[in-house]
Amino acid sequence: MFDKRINEVAYQLVDYSIDVQENEIVRIVAHDFESKPLVKELVKEITKKKAIASVEFIDHEVQALEYLNSTEKARQVKAKWELEKTKDMDALILIRGKSNEYELAKVPQDIVTKIMISNQDAQYIRVNQRKWVLLNYPTNYYANNAKMGFDEYQDFFYDVMLVNYQKMHDDALPLKNLMDKTNKVKIIGNGTDLTFSIKGINSVICAGDKNVPDGEVYSAPIKDSVNGTIQYNTISSIQGIEFKNVRLVIKDGQIIEATSEINNDKIDQIFNSDEGARYFGEFALGLNPKIDHPVGDILFDEKIYGSFHLTPGQAYDDADNGNDSIIHWDLVCIQTPQYGGGEIYFDDVLIRKDGQFVITELLNLNK
Repeated sequence: MFDKRINEVAYQLVDYSIDVQENEIVRIVAHDFESKPLVKELVKEITKKKAIASVEFIDHEVQALEYLNSTEKARQVKAKWELEKTKDMDALILIRGKSNEYELAKVPQDIVTKIMISNQDAQYIRVNQRKWVLLNYPTNYYANNAKMGFDEYQDFFYDVMLVNYQKMHDDALPLKNLMDKTNKVKIIGNGTDLTFSIKGINSVICAGDKNVPDGEVYSAPIKDSVNGTIQYNTISSIQGIEFKNVRLVIKDGQIIEATSEINNDKIDQIFNSDEGARYFGEFALGLNPKIDHPVGDILFDEKIYGSFHLTPGQAYDDADNGNDSIIHWDLVCIQTPQYGGGEIYFDDVLIRKDGQFVITELLNLNK
């Protein structure tokens, strides 16, 4: 049975998230065919705007086979095509609807790295010079990861997708203003004692215009300013490999030690991807009041109310600390009481304790 809430999501993505204008070329890239109902509604909404929709479907099993058999020549050709498509488009809607994200785990790390390097130019344009929005379509795979029945997961999905993003943006403005004038950040929690500076780095509100669901304000640490230890407490996957309770030791901005409870033997492969992989490109506070626990999906988990993420890898142009990398790995730490609590200080002033903001101008962000 068709779920009418799909119409609401499609309208929100086209009208609000990427604000489609007449004659724009909107590229829709959908992973897995299960997302077809949403793709159809997106095409209808884009057509109403008198814009052009271009649709591509990707199957992960086929993609893994293609990667495994790729040659340097093939990678160069595909990267050239991808770059031309990216230059031509005005906006991108990327829908992930995985049936099995671990298909790509069978691809050797060196091949994955080569493919990512070959697509760096296109990726830069997509992220920094085009309108884009990323979301995951609700599937049984995601429901299983979230340890929910499918109907329960669908209700959760639409609940967190269709929040009032304009209100979220307005409530987050005081946090952005505070971060813009902050120098020193200190974070304390279970296994975490960390300091860094965000002085002079822009901060950005994310309220439905890049990821959906959304809800964060991000900046970036000055590249060589991060010192201490951090213990993340959510499971995270990158390049088809799952890691749990990642712990990092950082000196003068560089990750000098990294461990994980699972796949510990593979974690250094990620951080050895390039020089920038051992430095940080983003610091963000999660704000979505509808998400209070991890569901094994980074698009949701990085927005968890009362969380923060400190991200190894590539910085964004609009909050640039100069770090370049082929990776951008959002690792999340939740600081609400059920996850061990914690404190965040801006210039030695406590601004959040156990996931709740404690200064007057930020109280509207508390749920």
